Amino acid sequence: MSQEETASSQVELEEFETRDAGEVEALRAERDELRDKFMRVLADAENSRKRAERDRKEAEMYGGTRLARDLLPVYDNLNRALQAIPDDSRQASAALIEGVELTLRELANVMSKHGITKISPAAGDQFDPQLHEAMFEAPLPGTKAGQIIQVMAEGFLLHDRLLRPAQVGVSSTPG
Repeated sequence: MSQEETASSQVELEEFETRDAGEVEALRAERDELRDKFMRVLADAENSRKRAERDRKEAEMYGGTRLARDLLPVYDNLNRALQAIPDDSRQASAALIEGVELTLRELANVMSKHGITKISPAAGDQFDPQLHEAMFEAPLPGTKAGQIIQVMAEGFLLHDRLLRPAQVGVSSTPG
């Protein structure tokens, strides 16, 4: 082989190696880019799975919120019906009263079974804006400002969410 052929072969070999090195580097960059995309897609899929699981649990716990809110007036009306019966009529209407009480108790059991709990403040409790709705404010001797002085309606929670705040009157007497 002549010196020219050897030099030419050497140049071709260097060009080939340079071209090969460039292609290898391009392939490595493409591989790294695809690996990065794959890892991101994998992370997105995991996040989607976790989000779907959280949404499913939330729907299971709070999916009946509208129905629960719609049942609260039924509970209130049964309570009012029992409170409206005069004492002198209680004896004559004992069977009817017992039926209404049983219906109210069954409704309360069903609500409890589904995570609905009562908020039953009492006079003298401290007003909590997270659980109570102030219907009025009035000065009442012997109380401190912010104390509940009257309860108009019980409140309800669905698990840890407020369905309806307890409706209360609050003392405005300066402390």
